[in-house]
Formats: sequence, structure tokens, C-alpha cells
Amino acid sequence: MKNGNRLSESEKEFRTKAACLIRVPSEVVKQRAQAYPSLGTYKVFLDTIRQEGILGFYRGYGSTVKREIPFALVQFPLWEFLKAVWSWKQNRAVDSWQAAVCGAFAGASAAAVTTPLDLAKTRIMLAKTGTTTASGKVLPVLKNIWETQGISGLFSGIVPRVTWISFGGFIFLGTYDKMHKLLL
Repeated sequence: MKNGNRLSESEKEFRTKAACLIRVPSEVVKQRAQAYPSLGTYKVFLDTIRQEGILGFYRGYGSTVKREIPFALVQFPLWEFLKAVWSWKQNRAVDSWQAAVCGAFAGASAAAVTTPLDLAKTRIMLAKTGTTTASGKVLPVLKNIWETQGISGLFSGIVPRVTWISFGGFIFLGTYDKMHKLLL
């Protein structure tokens, strides 16, 4: 850690990549179970092992990292900025509920701007083995969506994504702020 409790960009990137080692396999199974609900989670898990081996659980790892890093680069600085502005306006530190509101807005904003990356990640995870999409290259997937569906295709699913992540930002960052204040 550098600068007190601030992480350098390379430390943030390392943590993101490490977290994705755990997050991606569960995301692969979740996405596939949602796309094929008649199979069920256990069958999706077994089919992935049989058809793709352990590496099948990591399809989309690169695209997940490519989504997570920009997401964090938007969410956390924006959250800190919003808290600073609110604090300055009221001439005192923000309460935890105010930090939570800032977290909801920051999460919603990050979710909105990274929706195309999330869409590419999902398509890569759901693609049939051996297809161009399954190769995991984000730019060709985004280009294909742009060419076939336009801008609306790139932002498909933005409303539920923004809604879900704003609730998560409210709860997670509000709780984080409260615990941070209690512990310090």
C-alpha cells in the first residue's frame, strides 16, 4: 500500500485480476444457468467440465477483467468525489447514509458506462465452444453487436444493470463507510 491507505493503480489491477479468479467461474455457471434454465445449475456445472474442462469456467476471464477495471476506475473516484462535494456543501463529513446515496449514484454511473463491456463478457461466456465469440476477444464482439444492433444493442440490459448495481452500491459502500467510521 502506498500513500497511507491508498492503493496504486497496479495494486488495484492486481486485486481485480485476483478477485476475478474466483468471480469468473461462478459467473460462467450463473450466466449459463440463466440462459438455459431447464438445465439447472448442477447440470450446467457438469456440462462445462465435460465439454470444456476446468478452463471452461474461465471463459470470459479477460473480458471480465476488462469490464471490472474501468468499472472500478469510474465508481470509486466518483464515490469519493460525490462525498467530498456533499461534505463541502454541508460543511461537515457525510453521514453513512449519505455515503450510501453517493455509492448508489457512483455504482449506477459505472454500470451505465461499462454496460457494453458487460454485454461482451456475457456473450463470450455463453458462446458455443469453438466459435469466434468463444475465443474471448472483446473488440470483435462489440463490433459485431454495433454492426447488427447499433448503439441500442451495445446498451441492451442497461436499465436492470444500473438498477441492480445502484442498490448494490448503496448497500456495499454505505456499509463500508459505516464500518470504516466504527473501526477508525
